[in-house]
Amino acid sequence: MKNELFKPNTETSKVRQLTVTAMMGALAAVLMFFNFPVPMFMPSFIQFDLSELPALIASFAIGPLSGAGVCLLKNLLNILCQGSGTGGVGELSNFILGCAFVVPAGLIYKSKKTKTRAIIGATVGAAAMAVFSIFSNYFFIYPIYTKFMPMEAIINAYQKLNPNVETLLDALIWFNLPFTFIKGMCSTVITVAIYKYISPILKHGRAQKAVNS
Repeated sequence: MKNELFKPNTETSKVRQLTVTAMMGALAAVLMFFNFPVPMFMPSFIQFDLSELPALIASFAIGPLSGAGVCLLKNLLNILCQGSGTGGVGELSNFILGCAFVVPAGLIYKSKKTKTRAIIGATVGAAAMAVFSIFSNYFFIYPIYTKFMPMEAIINAYQKLNPNVETLLDALIWFNLPFTFIKGMCSTVITVAIYKYISPILKHGRAQKAVNS
């Protein structure tokens, strides 16, 4: 009888997980709206935002699948609310790279839920996102993007920042790789700073002392 009283309500837990994923997805969509260019470091068609932040938090609090769900939901909401100026290419890229970030981070943190593990997981995720961005952009995203912007114009935009850029691969390695990693680390720093205060609310619906978070 005692075990039954303290047995977790699986159905309620699943509902909470879905609710948190939906809420974080909506928050991520809002953050995605507040993007801005960084013309000193990247071409104007590449924007900076912190929309991976809620996805990383969800991946830690609920699990990697929730983090991926947030990445999917924020891009779907973005298309529905704002439309897509790139025919969905930008949103597809954002989803792919977001998953490359939050899924490894969530898997590493899930194995041992400590602050150190969270930092390691998020850093590995940011590195994975940065490296994967080269392959994703080179073989998939930019070939599709050239339907909206000629490759010559894309390379020229990078050359305005660094005249030594000669190929798309040069641009991706010198610009997109560090930019994507820094973007991931910004979300990492914020998540590590606030996670222990908000994780009990996300997990249990009430504030309580977070242990080993």
